[in-house]
Amino acid sequence: MNSTKRTHIKIEAYKIFKPELTPREMLEAGVFGGHYFKGNYGEYPKAWFRNAKLNDDEFDVNLNYFKIKAGLTKEQWLSKGWIFKEDPLGWFQWYCRFYQGRRITEIDQIQIMRWYNFGPRHIGAIKKNCQSKNYECRSKQRQALLQWAYSPFF
Repeated sequence: MNSTKRTHIKIEAYKIFKPELTPREMLEAGVFGGHYFKGNYGEYPKAWFRNAKLNDDEFDVNLNYFKIKAGLTKEQWLSKGWIFKEDPLGWFQWYCRFYQGRRITEIDQIQIMRWYNFGPRHIGAIKKNCQSKNYECRSKQRQALLQWAYSPFF
């Protein structure tokens, strides 16, 4: 693949990345059992955490919006090659930093495409199998969507 083609793909990734939720909205709704940052909030705006559902000591499923655990363990993320040295906590850490303006083209390309590939298939499954606004239907998929900055409320 020549460099012109590679640059074009990267630009397209930035064009398709349209998260429906901000990091603050995600934290306030309830994601990652409140335990994602484990007390390490220093690089992020304090406003993000004022109404966030947090538990620095341990994962608490009751802090998740849908009261269900969704997602894989960090060990599983590592085994799949989804953790990068730039963002050792994973996709949400990348998104928080991206939201604040950081750009690392190669990493952004990977993370945006992971986001893009995640949402439509889960949204489609929910729409196919659930009545509109029945938030109890496929709650694990809805929690996962929330953790990827997609609104699960449809």
